[in-house]
Amino acid sequence: MHSPLTGDFPNYRPRRLRGSDTLRRMVRQTRLHPDQLVLPLFVRTGRKIRDEVQSMPGVFQLSIDEAVREAASAQKAGVLAVILFGIPSKKDVRASGAYAKNGIVQKAIRQIKKDVPGLLVITDVCLCEYMSHGHCGLIKKCGKEQLVDNDSTLKLLAKTALSHAEAGADVIAPSDMMDGRVATIRRELDSNSFKEIPIMSYAAKFASAYYGPFRDAAESVPQFGDRKSYQMDSANAEEALREVALDIQEGADIVMVKPALAYLDILYRVKSEFGYPTAAYAVSGEYSMIQSAVKRGWIDEQALTMESLLAMRRAGADIIITYSAIKAANWLKN
Repeated sequence: MHSPLTGDFPNYRPRRLRGSDTLRRMVRQTRLHPDQLVLPLFVRTGRKIRDEVQSMPGVFQLSIDEAVREAASAQKAGVLAVILFGIPSKKDVRASGAYAKNGIVQKAIRQIKKDVPGLLVITDVCLCEYMSHGHCGLIKKCGKEQLVDNDSTLKLLAKTALSHAEAGADVIAPSDMMDGRVATIRRELDSNSFKEIPIMSYAAKFASAYYGPFRDAAESVPQFGDRKSYQMDSANAEEALREVALDIQEGADIVMVKPALAYLDILYRVKSEFGYPTAAYAVSGEYSMIQSAVKRGWIDEQALTMESLLAMRRAGADIIITYSAIKAANWLKN
């Protein structure tokens, strides 16, 4: 077979496909669709609360009634799923609000499933929003240091995941990065008749500076130290592949790379290596940088947002969690 790259065709000149825009759309190699987008929602107690997050223009802390409205808007735009993050009225050192039967996320699940039928509800499973110290697990003292106790935290994560499933969650998404949490959650779900509930694991979650605005939105800034002891070093690509492999072995149905745009190489390698359903989280820092530039008139919001999301799809993401989900879905429809 002759190839233009071998020199067999000396008059060949690589160029953009001739023809109309319609033809170019027909042969486009990467496609973005509202079906692939997930909208994050920050839910808190109260009614008619819609408090804008200062560092994330256009993103709000919502009471359940407002979260239902936002979820309905997402569904109307063509978005198939939301992911819930809870902001409890009280926090403590055992994150009791995370697994309370009538916790903020548990109530939000029930209300959204009732009022927005057909919408997929994913729940973030982590303890940082519910801990008085802001870390993702229970704390133990080692000499003068305070460290997250991986093993004792697993039971609380499983308890939280089960409470979400009992409330009606469609997908459980553990984001804590404790070792062994996928296997522990899978056992807890299976032993309580939730074998069909999938786990979307934050499998390669890096200790990133891009999370700053999220911690404002979720009110989960650590009160001491940082999360580098249990989140991944940004320099470690091979470690990311090992983490993904372990989560798959433990029973993850979908694996996630977080952040997205600065880690497209990891996303590509994960999808190429494992061929598993793969999610990417376009995180708060990515969103806020675009919004800041838009406010100053430096960039076109639609053009840059869509190019960024398309890059995640091109790198291998089947699912993209993005704060721009409703806007992007409407842009795609129009």
